Amino acid sequence: MAEERKGSGEGRGRGRGRGKDKREEEQSEFVDRLVGINRVAKVVKGGKNFGFAALVVVGDQKGRVGFGHGKAREVPEAIRKATDEAKKKMIRVPLREGRTLHHDGRGRHGAGKVVLRAAPPGTGVIAGGPMRAVLDVLGVQDVVAKSLGTSNPYNMVRATFDALKNQSSPRSVASKRGLKVQDIVGRRADGASEAGMADAAN
Repeated sequence: MAEERKGSGEGRGRGRGRGKDKREEEQSEFVDRLVGINRVAKVVKGGKNFGFAALVVVGDQKGRVGFGHGKAREVPEAIRKATDEAKKKMIRVPLREGRTLHHDGRGRHGAGKVVLRAAPPGTGVIAGGPMRAVLDVLGVQDVVAKSLGTSNPYNMVRATFDALKNQSSPRSVASKRGLKVQDIVGRRADGASEAGMADAAN
């Protein structure tokens, strides 16, 4: 009897270990970037209560990305809250060949305006500040991005997400129009070749 209880206890221990390993694997698949952290103050009767506000972006570098912000009295706790919120609000963005965007896009939020352009292989991520952090965790390898408005990181991140939400893949466009994916991709290739011929003529 004692041996049976011992064996069942080991089984339960192994089960708990597997659950913990699974949670660790889920956490390890995401990459997070700290975009900005600010010290905030709340004025009270006895003086001021200081805290910290953190802005974090999280992604799996395979087409999923999210952002969140958190406030706390300590920096690590604020970052943890922001990271948890970012994981809850992740969106999926279709990527072309797993390295760049399918088409150019524009995003706006408040005074923040951004432009994202697809780029050929070898271009790299040409972006700065909060936009670069978002594109890195998203998994984009070739893209050209430009911010035309405010430099406020919160508005820049939200404007970048607005541009990413408008991205569509040839498969989704083909299903909406009742066409084949080859028709959409073929038209895009023809348009690119015509644009190249026009540039060469100029």
